[in-house]
Amino acid sequence: MSELSKRKISIKSPAKINLHLEVIGKRQDGYHELAMIMQNIDLADYLDFEINQEGLIKLKSDCNDLSLESDNLIVKSANLIKKISNIDLGANIFLRKNIPIGAGLAGGSSNAAAALIGLNKLWNLNLDFNTLLKLSESLGSDVPFFIHGGSQLCFGRGEILEKLNYKYEYGVLLLKNPNISISTAETYKRYSYQFSKKYDMRKEVVDNIRNNLRKKSIKSFNNDDQSIKIKNDLQLIVENENHSVKQALYLLSNLKNCLTFSMSGSGPTCFALFKDIDLANNAFKENYKLFKNKGFDSWVCKLLDKGIKIV
Repeated sequence: MSELSKRKISIKSPAKINLHLEVIGKRQDGYHELAMIMQNIDLADYLDFEINQEGLIKLKSDCNDLSLESDNLIVKSANLIKKISNIDLGANIFLRKNIPIGAGLAGGSSNAAAALIGLNKLWNLNLDFNTLLKLSESLGSDVPFFIHGGSQLCFGRGEILEKLNYKYEYGVLLLKNPNISISTAETYKRYSYQFSKKYDMRKEVVDNIRNNLRKKSIKSFNNDDQSIKIKNDLQLIVENENHSVKQALYLLSNLKNCLTFSMSGSGPTCFALFKDIDLANNAFKENYKLFKNKGFDSWVCKLLDKGIKIV
């Protein structure tokens, strides 16, 4: 136990973007039936873990805008894995926050998954992948994706995952107004209010949409002519109601060598894809002052073929 008590673990907890987000309908459990492509990017938070002998979960962070209490997904994850493992040990957790909050990049969900993976290692629990995956499903719709990581087709409410393989050469340029955050739940609510009449949840319809996305993903992201079209149903709502999103999409649409652009998740972060990281960096350097003058934070990222990892 003495060696265990000295253990310290650091976890890289990456963000995601949506390369496809389609709202099929409303399920009986209240969640939306979705068809998505989710992709990890190397904009990441870092979580540092060490054991405490008090049996308590203590979370600290360099981000002052984040609750560190029981409503934080890291704390929820820690309490969940501690409860099912019936362990007396506690943990001191420090979150180094780089992923913006309320941005459509699922930083909170990533952190939740990172806490499960990190504490499983820290406490030497040896819980298998499927157990961690099952725990993640109770924490939020995006959390299972981060247990898998990389590139995934995501169906159901996000818990049905299929590994997606394609070339990882794209560069990503992100734009977000730091003063704007958007509620995912509220965005889905408004989308349902406006588009619920088009919902069709018949099994054959859902299966057809899933199969079409499987085919589309292979064709779109493994082609040579680089013609890519990204669909995000939630953008139909957010772009019309949020000036910063509309402005970000306009700025991205005018970037040299931009292959495609879209909003991620429920926004407000928007992104552009480039053939490689060098082209993304060139666009960033050429337009950094413009982005800043318009009130946007900006980042350049690579796509990741894996997700959360111990560093």
